[in-house]
Amino acid sequence: MITVVPMELASSALEADVSDGLSRVEEALREAARTEEALLAEASRHLIDAGGKRFRATLVLLAAQFGNPRDERIVPAAAAIELTHLATLFHDDVMDEAAIRRGHESANSRWSNMVAILTGDFLFARASRILADLGEEAIRIQADTFTQLVSGQIAETVGPRPGQDPLEHYLRVVRDKTASLIATAGRFGAMFSDAPADVVARMAPACHALGVAFQLSDDILDVASESAQSGKTPGTDLREGVRTLPVLHALRAAGADGAGPHPPDRLRELLTSADLTDPSLHAEALALLRVHPAMDAARADLRHWAGTARDQIAGLPGVPARHAFETLCDFVVERTG
Repeated sequence: MITVVPMELASSALEADVSDGLSRVEEALREAARTEEALLAEASRHLIDAGGKRFRATLVLLAAQFGNPRDERIVPAAAAIELTHLATLFHDDVMDEAAIRRGHESANSRWSNMVAILTGDFLFARASRILADLGEEAIRIQADTFTQLVSGQIAETVGPRPGQDPLEHYLRVVRDKTASLIATAGRFGAMFSDAPADVVARMAPACHALGVAFQLSDDILDVASESAQSGKTPGTDLREGVRTLPVLHALRAAGADGAGPHPPDRLRELLTSADLTDPSLHAEALALLRVHPAMDAARADLRHWAGTARDQIAGLPGVPARHAFETLCDFVVERTG
């Protein structure tokens, strides 16, 4: 999951406009959670009330600045994007058997897997209903996006095919599972504000690349940070056996069978065969990974994706929102040191 801090916007007027839009999105989210079934209403509000950065909704609102940001379709579109994201979180927690989400007990832990799954389905249905009022194209885009989300989740669950590069497989999962919805957020903001066609055409790939960059920066922070800067305890992915970008680069450097530009080493041994839930082994693996060339390779990937986003953003009109997007491109790199 992507974690961001409040971004520095280009002007107080833009910041006020986005803040007002987010307040209206919150109202729309709570309205969408209303239902006569008490348990469903309570479970739906569970993650909504837990908060979150509303990163995707913010991108809708920022992208709308290139057209008419007060178009009545903008807030519903942003709410639909957030509802879709929330729906995936309910499902993710079931698949991951997660106990905590956003600092609170997960829905599957508090109630049951069935309640969590049905709540996710309900929120996705509410998002679809909102988008139905925005037109056929909105529904089609959402359906295509959700297809990518599910495809990415399946790919992550199954793992790399025989002979497939694990690193390329991982990046494909990030592009589909994480970046596809972020790309749609930017597309909706530009599209529903009636921004010029060339702006709409640039916004989706810009936000897609930005989404990949944010996920990769989270991967790096999980290894490099000395505190909970990434929104979770450093080394969490490592402890749970999740092979993210730095680990995959480290394993690629050694070679799948130990043959490669670097000989087999202690880090590879720890990453492939050790029980990293053991605190001492986890601490050793984390320390070795932090100074491994894999971290430089991961940061190079991050700079590539942030640069791809910036290249698209550079062609946008010079309104204050463009500076906000440029600030995000800088922030996503700088936050990893």
